[in-house]
This record gives sequence, C-alpha cells and structure tokens, in this order.
Amino acid sequence: MNTLERWTVDFYDFTSPPPVTSDPQLPDLGDLHTRAARNGARHGTPVILPPSGRPDSRINLFFREGRMATSQPGTWRRYAYTLVVWLDFLDALGTTWDRATVRDVEAFKDWRITDARNAERVRATSFDTDRAGLNSFYTWAASRFGVTNPVTTVRADDDTPTRQAYGRGRRDPLRPAGATNRQVKWLLRDALEQWRDIGLRGYGFDGVRRPGRQAGGFNEDRDTAFVDGLYGTGLRLREWASVLDVELSAPGSERMGTAWLAAQCAKGGRNGRTYWIPRQVLRSVEGYLDPVEGSRAEVVRRAQREGRYERLSGARIVTGHEPRARQVRVAITDGSETLALDELTPDDRRLLYRRTPQGLEPLWVWLSANGLPKKPHSWEDTFDAANRRVTEAWLHKTDPERRLNREQREQVRRECPLWATPHMCRHSFALKWFSILSLLEERRLEGFAPDEVEDFRDQLGDIWLQLAMLLGHRHSDTTREYYLEPFTGLQVSYLMALLDDDEKSGVDTLVRIFARHGGSVVGPVVAAGTAR
Repeated sequence: MNTLERWTVDFYDFTSPPPVTSDPQLPDLGDLHTRAARNGARHGTPVILPPSGRPDSRINLFFREGRMATSQPGTWRRYAYTLVVWLDFLDALGTTWDRATVRDVEAFKDWRITDARNAERVRATSFDTDRAGLNSFYTWAASRFGVTNPVTTVRADDDTPTRQAYGRGRRDPLRPAGATNRQVKWLLRDALEQWRDIGLRGYGFDGVRRPGRQAGGFNEDRDTAFVDGLYGTGLRLREWASVLDVELSAPGSERMGTAWLAAQCAKGGRNGRTYWIPRQVLRSVEGYLDPVEGSRAEVVRRAQREGRYERLSGARIVTGHEPRARQVRVAITDGSETLALDELTPDDRRLLYRRTPQGLEPLWVWLSANGLPKKPHSWEDTFDAANRRVTEAWLHKTDPERRLNREQREQVRRECPLWATPHMCRHSFALKWFSILSLLEERRLEGFAPDEVEDFRDQLGDIWLQLAMLLGHRHSDTTREYYLEPFTGLQVSYLMALLDDDEKSGVDTLVRIFARHGGSVVGPVVAAGTAR
C-alpha cells in the first residue's frame, strides 16, 4: 500500500462519479457511494487518512454519528482540517490522539500561534476554532471510547465541574488572549475597492494595471461581482455563493432591489428572509451573466462542447420556475415534480440545470473555470490568492528595486496593511448601515422631546433591530455585541465621514421616504396648483 507524507482529508462528493481505479477487486465490493451511505456518510462527510493509508475508523466515526452527523458541511470541513493539523503535530511528538495530554495541547497552541519554527502560524482567532474543534472531538471520544479529553476548557452554557473550577466568567485556560468575541475587522469602501482592484484585477497601489498581470483573467468579472455582492448585500459567504440565477431580481431604476434568501442556504437552515441588493451590485452580476460578453457564458459553452454537463451524476433538469411560490419544476421519469427553493440545500442547488438549444446550463450563478458550480468553500481560496497578490504589490511598492534581502522582504509582506476576508465584507456592510441608520435617526428625531423619542423607537424599533433585520440575525444582541459594539459611542458626524457621496444621498432619500409615509415629520406646505 502506498504511504503518504502527512495526514490527509478528503470529502465524499455524491454528485460526481466514483473515482476510476485500477484495482480489480474494488468493483466486486459494490458501488462506492452506496457503501458509504450505508456506513453513515453523507455528501460532504470527511474521510481522514493517516500517512500509512489505513484509516482509523474511530476518528472518521466522529463525523457520522451524534451531533456532528447533522452538522453543516462547513463545520465538517473546519473540524476535519483542525484534526489533520493536530494529528500531524502529534506524529511529530511521537504520540497518538488517544494518548494526548494537556501538555500536548498547550504545546500545540504555542506551535500554532507563536513558534518561529512554524512557517504557517495562525492568528489567535483561528486557533480558537482549533480549540473548539478539538474539544468537540474529545468530548465525543470520551463518551464513545473512554478517551481522556486533554482540552481544558470552560463552557459558557453550563456549570460543569470544569467551569466551577475556573470560576464563572473566567477565560478558558487554553483560549488565546487575542481570541475575543469582538475580534472584528472592517473595511471602508475605498479600502475594499483598492483591495479588489489590486487582488482581483491586477492593479498596483499606484492605481495602474501592471503589464501582463491581469490577476483574474477571464474570471475577473466573476470575482469582482462576487466581492461587490458580499459587501453590498451583507450576506454570509455560503449564502451569497449559493444563489440561483432565477432568484436574482432584474436591474431596474430602484436604488435597492430585493431577493429571497432560501432557508436551507441561510445560517441555521430554519427560515428564509428577504435581503436587498444595491443597483450597482446587480449591474456587476449582470455583466458577469451577460450571454455575449460575460465570462460565465464562455465557461458554459466550453463545458457544453466537452460534454461535461451530460456526464454529471444526479443532475436534475428544471422545466419551469414559479417565482411567487418560490418553486421550480424538475423532470422525472413519468412527468415532473415541484420543488420548493427554500428546501434545497446548496448541494441540491448545484445539481439544477436547464436545457437550452446549446445543451445543459447550470442555474447556479457562480461557476468555476471548468463550467461546474463553484463550491462555496472554494471562495476562501479566491480570497487567499487575492491577499497574496496584494502582499506582492505592497512589496513591489516598498522595494521596487529589489534591494532588500529575503528576510526583509518577508517582513515587508507580513506588514502589508491591506487584506480582506469574506466575513470582513459582512462586517463592513454592518458598519455602513449602522452609520446610515444613525444619521437617519438623528435627522428624523430632531426636535422631538425625550419621551416622544422613546415612543417613536417603541413603534419602529431602534437601530439594532433594524440592523439585525438587514443581517438576518435572530436577536439584535448579536448585532450589538459581536459586530458593532466599538462604534456605539461615536458621534454621527464621524460616522457620516465613513460614507461616500452615493450613500449620503441615499440617507436623504430615506429621510424623505420617512417624512412622506411615517406621519411623524412635518414637511413644507405646498400651495394648490404649485408644481413640486
């Protein structure tokens, strides 16, 4: 059996045919996907392999039973990669996961965050995810196999002996000091556009496209439209990455279009909701979708010519769409059946195709270079690649003559002041709307007595309730405590400085709307027959 250099992880993909193998005995064991499903695997379930290639069934069982079996694929991916890094670390120590000690976990924390010998050190917030994943794994393994949990932790939702030992409100001993719940970063619009132009479009910090460095290639319009949408809608990465073309509103004269986020795409998968798409974002997406000039049409045509869609396993052909009912009709053997868009998971949506004169075409908006639907988690790679381009552009700006040595150049890269993550776009959306709503409230409540202000807020809700609605939070406390708490004491005049001219004009429009429909603001009296 071939051996590997490190622990590895792969994920079941039930939408693709099983891999072709030269082993003559494997076909006798039956269909790979059928066997996997019988053993508790679902689409996206991880399979972790050690260097020997012989899997430890106990590790993989973690993802197939109990609470983890019903978790989202994104949770599986985060915890699987955490386990792989942890298992590699234990191999280097000469021990195994079922014999690990508290000291091993503490050494792992030091190696992940501060050890200079580790070229892939992470921020404290990233290790906080490692800590949570390891604690979940060992909590399960302790009850399932009697393995000791080496992860010292304090749970916030109970009074277990561990928590009582550290005291209520005390920090977990393993939790990094920098991993606070409010470790939030924002991008102003100018900074986001600069990051987008450099990282996705091949420009330099001087605003000039570097010769021969068109970063995004023919996917440039796709990537810029996607990033613009994250910032403009405030959706989470998985939510915006899973939309279908039939769910997007058509560009119109309105400043903000509306669309519906399906329940199974939203975080928690309980309820769908309305979200708003700025006109500029719709235009950007329409450019990507353009059947003549957009890059999406090009990759679709290439995939059709190569017969890639026809070879897909499990593709469902959509024969009709009912927008008001939010349903699609798909072909079946003896006719058609109706599917509610709210009940389709992202993996279900990736299998939806329509038949055109040129061949099958995906309903999924965002496509990879091979024409297949781009998986939501792969957008993290797009952001990572863009951050590397920004870092290199910063190095070029700082050291254009290449006079620095290797260590100095690495230091310059680490000090690059501009970077972005998908969730930073969502946080930045929240800051923008906090600024707009703060100014709006100040203007519409100007001149009201304190008791009248309270009555007004009781009727229409305060800023936090409105922001929670925009962000899809179930509780406004989440918005207040985790997104914008540092900004609550700022003056509205300062918040206005964070907005661009288009957003400021939008505030004036909103004020006029409230004046016209709210009944709480007195407008000027217009004489009869006077044009207005």
